[in-house]
Amino acid sequence: MKDALNSGDTAWMLVSASMVLLMTPALALFYGGMVRGKSVLNMMMMSFGAMGVVGVVYVLWGYSMSYGPHSVGGLFANPLDLFGLHGAITDSTGAYVMSGSYPTVVNVAFQLTFAIITVALISGAIADRVKFSTWLVFSGLWVTLAYFPLAHQVWGGGLLSGSA
Repeated sequence: MKDALNSGDTAWMLVSASMVLLMTPALALFYGGMVRGKSVLNMMMMSFGAMGVVGVVYVLWGYSMSYGPHSVGGLFANPLDLFGLHGAITDSTGAYVMSGSYPTVVNVAFQLTFAIITVALISGAIADRVKFSTWLVFSGLWVTLAYFPLAHQVWGGGLLSGSA
């Protein structure tokens, strides 16, 4: 039997994702207040830039690397299995793919917010030390090489999940 949609679970996941997403602008304001006046805009843009870069990378291959169906040695999942969320939102009949009692797309949004805030937290360690363009490249590389494999290993059925 297919999992039934639970509107309460779905609403709670969306509220939770929204609350975690609000942490990124709050972090930008916090970090912006901790640097010299000439660096405030750069510091805040690092957090907002992380939202854009990580959002695109996560939708393209990050979700697949973290929670895809085919694990590569328990280290990460195949980034091409669900590339661009193909097959993760609707099935061949047009029905929503479910993650328990809520649509998988809701789970994607929830997990994406944690990837975003994780990268934004790193920006505080490099305040006044890096150019914005370099930060954007670093953000994409770091989530691909560090966050997505670790997310797979811990929560996606990899080596550290206890189910490998």
